[in-house]
Amino acid sequence: MQYSAKQSYITHTHFEVLKPIDGDGLLVRNKFTKKEAEIRLYGIDTPETKKTRKLIQDERETHVPGQLLIELGWRSFSFLKSITPPGTDCTLIQERNNPTDAYGRLLAYVILPDGSSLNELMIKRGYAKPYDKILCNELSKYRKLNFAAKKQKKGLYAYIGRF
Repeated sequence: MQYSAKQSYITHTHFEVLKPIDGDGLLVRNKFTKKEAEIRLYGIDTPETKKTRKLIQDERETHVPGQLLIELGWRSFSFLKSITPPGTDCTLIQERNNPTDAYGRLLAYVILPDGSSLNELMIKRGYAKPYDKILCNELSKYRKLNFAAKKQKKGLYAYIGRF
């Protein structure tokens, strides 16, 4: 992940993954303070894993049956669990202008031990799409990565053209 000198970021180090929650959410804990936080991966969206209001909205917008979206949501969740098992060290990076979402979850880019961005990986591998309902500095990059994943039929795009 490249940082723009014009943007203001907050970096939180020394976190570990307690457990993935769904395809775009994690429960993490600070290794020193033991304080836990729910993270919503910033700038990305994955299908839901259960029937929710958002699933009904996604079903209406994409014209994809809810049951198929749920199956795709579980595939995203499985991929996330495979690359961030409990105990995975991570660093959280937040944009100062949007630190939390409407549900009080921390919006963050999650940086893995090898320096890669979990948010980017989810899109590159085709298990997430860009989320544009909240302003994100990485949105244009995520759109390009999503286009390439879709064109190459990676991840969920191997099953469906949009989700």
